[in-house]
Amino acid sequence: PALLVLFPLLAAFVIAAVVWLDRRLCYPVALIGLAGAVYSAGHLFVQVLQTGAVTYWFGGWPPPMGIELKVDQLNILVLGIIPLVALINMVASKRSMHAEMGIKDETFYVVYLLFVTGILGVTATADLFNLYVLIEISSLASYGMLAMGPQERAPWASLNYVFLGVIGASFYLLGVGYLYIMTGSLNMGDVHSLLPPIMYSPAIVVAFVFCLIGVWIKMALFPLHGWLPNAYTYAPVSATRVIAPLMTKVMIYVMIRIMLTVFGYEYVFEDLNLQKWVVLLASVAIMAGAFLALAQQDLKKMLAYIIVCEVGYMVGGAWLGNMNGMTGAVLHIINDALMTFALFLVLGNIVYVHKKTNFEDLGGLFSSMPWTMAGFVLAGVSIIGVPPTCGFFSKWYLILGGIEAGSWLFVGVLVLSSLISAVLVFRIVEIGFFPAGDEEHGEHAHGEEVFNEAPVSMLGSLGVVGMGLIAVGIWSGFFVQRFIVPFVQQGMM
Repeated sequence: PALLVLFPLLAAFVIAAVVWLDRRLCYPVALIGLAGAVYSAGHLFVQVLQTGAVTYWFGGWPPPMGIELKVDQLNILVLGIIPLVALINMVASKRSMHAEMGIKDETFYVVYLLFVTGILGVTATADLFNLYVLIEISSLASYGMLAMGPQERAPWASLNYVFLGVIGASFYLLGVGYLYIMTGSLNMGDVHSLLPPIMYSPAIVVAFVFCLIGVWIKMALFPLHGWLPNAYTYAPVSATRVIAPLMTKVMIYVMIRIMLTVFGYEYVFEDLNLQKWVVLLASVAIMAGAFLALAQQDLKKMLAYIIVCEVGYMVGGAWLGNMNGMTGAVLHIINDALMTFALFLVLGNIVYVHKKTNFEDLGGLFSSMPWTMAGFVLAGVSIIGVPPTCGFFSKWYLILGGIEAGSWLFVGVLVLSSLISAVLVFRIVEIGFFPAGDEEHGEHAHGEEVFNEAPVSMLGSLGVVGMGLIAVGIWSGFFVQRFIVPFVQQGMM
């Protein structure tokens, strides 16, 4: 597990050194670092599949004294998707990065790799304080990437993210502090074993609530989402393509890990009895995100609010308190990462070619960018939940979980938000089918559309992810039965 985190970290240090020798070396070094992480994740995937959980103790010190990395059936899926998304995005960003950031692109490589290092560490660690440190590493890197945007408002949007991010991190750290005071340990498994005698202490309740609020801010759960729309709208697309699919999803993983591995199913769902209120909040978040997306006239803003809506899906599913709901939430972490990545790859292609994302400027895209728009349609039907794309299968488990829990409001909200997603997708499809009203989209004076697609590297990346949407859907039964169900069964015991 340590190599998985070390590959991008070492690549970042190497780039910081070789940039003084030859800037052309930065890009291949970044690719090598990310490819190494992909290889390490693949090796761990096979190992977990064959033998179960894999642990690593830093310096040979066993927990709880030492820091432990642990890869099990839950986080191996997230660890598999992170380096893949980062590598594919690096390939897709080769042409667009310099156009967006100019001389800052070498700095971007370093910050990008530190972000990947941070979220890989967040996902792999089994230490609560180490988790905080790695969340802050990834957050600081994301602040820097988002502030590099070409628009003047990018630094201000990033600063707003900084303020709310610090508040979220402070809540989480206070929660961990209370846990350490009460248990004397920071290792997740050790804390779980020490909690039963003191489970009903007010300090433990406060610790859980503070940790929960902290990760909710980081994942942009409505109404704590204020940092997300502007940050993703004004940031460089090369940054949002990796942050949008990964940051919120990793925070949802952290929430599930804290719920099941640290505090335990019985305490969270039977003793605290908060699930009714959290599912209600998630339902409100889904509808708020859907209607806010519907109100937008800019593709970037629309996609940002779709993320807010999707966060509600996963939080609500995790808090239904049953097997199907938790299974749907975990599966949707993977599926939504791919779907969001595909949508932002489409956005990047449009920005690279046309430089505009207002709906009124998207006319005629099916003629000028047919392959890009085909990718949008595929990602869109997956967001809606049309089989055999991956989005259908996680929504199916979420709906089953809602029915099993008797949460008909959540079920109704899932169905209604899917219908709104269909409206969002087909609105863009309708705009794209009709020619633009001016010549800025490649129209000749006689009204003929000029074929003006994105570069092959960007189209190829979109094609790979598009095939992944279908492949993960077809293989979802394998992931559920071999990875998700065993973890959830163990966590709910």
